[in-house]
Amino acid sequence: MIVQDEQRRLPEALRSLAFCDEIVVVDGGSTDRTVELARAAGATVIENPWPGFAAQRNLALDAAGGDWVLEIDADERVSPPLRASIEALLEAPPAGTDMAVFALRNRFLGGVLGPSAKYPSYRSRLFRRGAYRHDESRAVHEGLDLRERPLILAGDLEHELAATLREALADTWSYARLQSAHVERPSSPSAYLGGMLLRPAAKLGYRTVLEGGWRDGWRGLLKIVLDVGSDVLVWGFVLAGRGGGAVEQAADGAGGEHFGPRRVGAPKVVAVAARGAASEAAVRRLLRLRGQGADVALITEDPPAGGELPCHAIGRLGPIRVARALESEMHLRPIDTVLAIGWRARASLRVLPARFRPRALELEGSES
Repeated sequence: MIVQDEQRRLPEALRSLAFCDEIVVVDGGSTDRTVELARAAGATVIENPWPGFAAQRNLALDAAGGDWVLEIDADERVSPPLRASIEALLEAPPAGTDMAVFALRNRFLGGVLGPSAKYPSYRSRLFRRGAYRHDESRAVHEGLDLRERPLILAGDLEHELAATLREALADTWSYARLQSAHVERPSSPSAYLGGMLLRPAAKLGYRTVLEGGWRDGWRGLLKIVLDVGSDVLVWGFVLAGRGGGAVEQAADGAGGEHFGPRRVGAPKVVAVAARGAASEAAVRRLLRLRGQGADVALITEDPPAGGELPCHAIGRLGPIRVARALESEMHLRPIDTVLAIGWRARASLRVLPARFRPRALELEGSES
């Protein structure tokens, strides 16, 4: 854990980690009782002036002694179902597997969020020590870039996103400031138009309607509005001359305005197909690609028997269901190519946001 001034939230997080063999806490300079509480709970505490998120996390990794490492923050708790999944994995870890992921369940202003917070949004927090390190060139999104498909564990990591509106607004402001450090000031005024108006408006509609954020009520709508507002603030800081680092490459290949995991390791291919002949063609194609070293997954109405491939069974093919399945796959690892197999798959992909379509390739095939 990396912490700073977390005396209010730290004790509950530490209690949820009671099953761990050791707890390493790196404190960045707390002025409250954080260090005292961590030591009283039996944690190994390292005091290190704040160097940035990634560097601090790497310092904690270097101090860990276990074969596997679990990373959490002070505002997160390991739920009992997740604890059971972790313990089951560590009793017999599969050979060749270095990473396991699990869903993050956000609590916001006293209520639990679902689609408005992209649940289940997977987090890569449990891995073999020495297999991964954090990228210290990043001010934000210092998470780990996965080289291979991870195991998916049952159970949620519970996250207290914000307990008060004041805290939510402060988090939005701080996050935008950090993000703006990775955006160079563009030469074209149209970049500001897109960053401060067009993309936020599209994101608001997409997350509220297509992703079903409205189902979370007023909390979900407020969360989406704050996320969109953060995007606008990023470009406001850039316009005011407070941006400045190198532009990062987004997971979808667009630079400068989006940030996230980067492509490393094996190429990832996801096929979309309806049922019958299209689904069978998708399975054959994906098995061949996997034999060539690709990370593959299938989105279909008709899952193949035997569990040969990672699969999202979506009932009936349609743009919204396909988009949700693709989002889920992107949370595991960035997607390099989407194969649309059959006319119904092609039709579904054509109406999805642009970040899905540039990589979509069509594979000739018929449907029954």
